[in-house]
Amino acid sequence: MENGIILLIVVIVLILGVKGSIKHFQGQGGCCGGGSKPEKVKKKVLKNPRMGKKVIEIEGMHCAHCKQSVTSALNQLDGVAAKVNLARKCAVVSYDREVSDSVLKKAVEDAGFQVVSIH
Repeated sequence: MENGIILLIVVIVLILGVKGSIKHFQGQGGCCGGGSKPEKVKKKVLKNPRMGKKVIEIEGMHCAHCKQSVTSALNQLDGVAAKVNLARKCAVVSYDREVSDSVLKKAVEDAGFQVVSIH
């Protein structure tokens, strides 16, 4: 009888764990900031005319909290305005002054994500 109860508890825990993992990898769970909705990131507008744009391919983003972290990290850079696409795993960065790829890469990696390429 006791073994049956323990087995039932283990099965329930496994089911909940699998369910949470599925939500996490579909980008529906709160993997980085809890289960609550992230705060809406205010869109950054460049102060000067745009000189160009770059696309940063990023690995490691799974949810809206990840998207918010990358957006905030890039938007903290002077002369940079970022728009992050979670589904495409990339950020489109507009800039109004020269910004080196290494500075962009460092900002993303300092936020905890991996830069695959910048073009």
